[in-house]
Amino acid sequence: MEFNVKSGSPAKQRSACVVVGVFEPRRLSPAAESLDKASGGHLSALLRRGDIEGQLGQTLLLHHIPKALAERVLLVGCGKEREVGDKEYQRIITTAVTCLNETGSMEGMSYLTEISVKGRDLHWKVRNTVEATRGALHRTDQLKSKKDDLRRPLRKLTLMVPKRGDLTTGENAVHEGMAIADGVMLAKSLGDLPGNICTPTYLAKQARAMAKKYSPLKVSVIEKAQMEKLGMGALLSVTAGSAEAPKLIVAEYKGGKAKDKPVVLVGKGVTFDTGGISIKPSPTMDEMKYDMCGAASVLGALTACAELQLNINVVGVIPACENMPSSTATKPGDIVTSMSGQTIEVLNTDAEGRLILCDALTYSERFNPDVVIDIATLTGACVIALGHHASAVMGNHHPLVHDLLNAGKTSADRAWEMPLWDEYNEELKSNFADIPNIAGRAGGSITAGCFLSRFTKKYHWAHLDIAGTAWVSGANKGATGRPVPLLTQFLIDRDTGAKKRATKKT
Repeated sequence: MEFNVKSGSPAKQRSACVVVGVFEPRRLSPAAESLDKASGGHLSALLRRGDIEGQLGQTLLLHHIPKALAERVLLVGCGKEREVGDKEYQRIITTAVTCLNETGSMEGMSYLTEISVKGRDLHWKVRNTVEATRGALHRTDQLKSKKDDLRRPLRKLTLMVPKRGDLTTGENAVHEGMAIADGVMLAKSLGDLPGNICTPTYLAKQARAMAKKYSPLKVSVIEKAQMEKLGMGALLSVTAGSAEAPKLIVAEYKGGKAKDKPVVLVGKGVTFDTGGISIKPSPTMDEMKYDMCGAASVLGALTACAELQLNINVVGVIPACENMPSSTATKPGDIVTSMSGQTIEVLNTDAEGRLILCDALTYSERFNPDVVIDIATLTGACVIALGHHASAVMGNHHPLVHDLLNAGKTSADRAWEMPLWDEYNEELKSNFADIPNIAGRAGGSITAGCFLSRFTKKYHWAHLDIAGTAWVSGANKGATGRPVPLLTQFLIDRDTGAKKRATKKT
């Protein structure tokens, strides 16, 4: 998919299709007004006739508009002008792109970037258009023997900006949007793969392939024997019942100075989670292939970071394994020793994510990190608390949590802070070990965060629970690629060079 940035009058654009907006009730956007004037009132006549009201999600494809050079004009309903926010704008773009893709235009020119979005500037609108367009065109048929190939799919979209002075802003935004979209598409593709293909070994191969593509990226893989020497008893307890070998994938992106402390991203990579001996109920168990979406988001964020050539150091640490029931599987009541030396009573083998993460968090100390962020589809309790709209964030350093929340707002990949108070830690008590791997049902996502906090005393740390946001169920089942946009924005914000570029945006 190719994106360009251009300025100019809509009536003078030679294109397969020019895209303009219509607000409710039946009011033309500025670009549509310009087309209407050039055509002698052709569009306003259609509106008076009631062909389109301007409701959000409506479309009307027109041919042979008088005095217009474009073959087609697509009118897109934008709803009420003063009520267009992030989600409304994304729906407008998705609606337009889907229509272009299905009607054989192959290329188009969009004036939808002129729409006023609450609290957003031109850079955001262009970048988000790229991300939403790539998302709308994403296919999930990679393993189907017969694909529903479109005869004339959309291949090129030109994004129109108000004036020539905005071209640089638009081009920078396209570059950012493409990089983020690349990361999101990778995370989606990995997440959607079934567990018989996307194994720990497969994830390691994907990481190594990334290192071949991006020279600042170095990847190493720690095998089971090395994990045993490192004392990663918690991680190994999860993989004990599986024939698949575990992998600890370490990906180091070196874009900053050698002395710069890195951001460490730790991604949960359970490539399939049966629950182990504490086996899950069978309905929707197939969705437990998504239990590696934290790992996928780390690889996606590193992809975006490399595409943007950010001037920072980032380390991805991915503990990858399966959680399976067998005669060798860890049993409820077993006690294991983590890499930190803390002993853990495994009361529920389905609370396995925190077991692999705690050893990865301890391993992360060796990088002398500036901050550490773990990303995990960790708890069903998070879905109960926040639903599917926001990821949960908690941590031991408020400025870090604040930066993640702000990155979520900027990227429209929202997160919400949950408390990590000492009172919740009191629920993690065991008669037989230093700590149990679960507490009671109440506040389950928070007590899971408290468990992880026991292994993060030596650095600033935050935890993202993406159990409710990493994928969607139902007819449109699939990975979302979240929180790659949030993580990438966080990394962009930490790059002083990116900050300087941002100050030049209009």
